Amino acid sequence: SVALGLSDGRSLDVDISGPDGETPLVVHHGTPGERSQSPPFAAAAAAKGFRYVSYSRPGYGGSSRQPGRAVADCAADTAAILAHLGADRCYTVGASGGGPHALACAALLADRVLACATVAGVGPFGAQDLDFLEGMGRENHEEFGASLAGPAELQAYLEREAASLAEITGEQVAVAFGDLVSAVDVAALTGDFAAFVAASFRQALANGIWGWFDDDLAFTRSWGFDLASINVPVVVWQGGQDRMVPFAHGQWLAAHLPSARAMLLPEEGHLSIAVDKFGEIIGELVASAPKVGP
Repeated sequence: SVALGLSDGRSLDVDISGPDGETPLVVHHGTPGERSQSPPFAAAAAAKGFRYVSYSRPGYGGSSRQPGRAVADCAADTAAILAHLGADRCYTVGASGGGPHALACAALLADRVLACATVAGVGPFGAQDLDFLEGMGRENHEEFGASLAGPAELQAYLEREAASLAEITGEQVAVAFGDLVSAVDVAALTGDFAAFVAASFRQALANGIWGWFDDDLAFTRSWGFDLASINVPVVVWQGGQDRMVPFAHGQWLAAHLPSARAMLLPEEGHLSIAVDKFGEIIGELVASAPKVGP
C-alpha cells in the first residue's frame, strides 16, 4: 500500500493491484471499511484488465481524518489518486456506504469517470419520496437515530460498536451483523469472505471511530452535489433481500439518476450481491461506458 500525501497535509492509504498502465477501477468501500482488497474481487478486476485501486476514506485505517467532510469531498481525493497513478480516466464502483462516494465522482469528475456502479448503495437522507429507514434492520435504526441525535450521541454509540468489532473473527461476523443480515447474506458470510470482512472491520477501526463517525454525519446531510446533474453512465445494483440498505434505495436511485441502468435483483442481499456478481458488475461497467476510439 501507499501513503499518498495530499496538498492539504493529509495522507491517504491507497492499495493498487493488477496490470500497470491499465485503466483504474477506483473502489469506494462501505461503512465502516478501509482499503483492503478481497482476493477474488482483485482477481476479477485483473481478469477484466483493470488496475484495482482502493483507498481508506479519511479517518479510517491509516488515512488522516477530515472532520466535517461531505460525501462530495471524496472527488478531490480520488482526483489526487488518479494524478498519482498518471491516469486521466477511470471507472468507479462503490458498495453500501461507498455508493454515494462513487456517485460523487460521477458528478464532480465527469470528464474523468467513464462509468460508475453503485452496489447496495444508500440513497440521500431526507429525499422527499424515499423513506430512508423503512425496512432497515434494528441496528441501522439505532445508528441513524444516534447520528440525528447529535455528535455526542453518535460518538458514544460508535465507540460501543467499535469495541465489539475490535477483536472480531470471521466466525463472529454474521452474528455481529444481527438484524442487518437476511438469510442470503448469512450464507455469504462464511469462510474466506467472512474472514476478510472481519479483518477489514478491525483495520478500519484500528485508529478509532472517526472515519465511521464522519461517514454517518455525511450521510445525514446534503451530499454536496446534484444527483440529477450526473450524465456519466451509472449502473445501480440492489438486492431485494437487503436489510442494511433496503430495495427502495436502489429503486429510488434508478428513478432519479438520468443516466442510470437498473440491476434490481429480488433474490440478492446486501453482501451476497457483490460476492455473487462482482465479475458481472465490472463487466456491466465496461459495457455501459461510452465507446472510445475509431
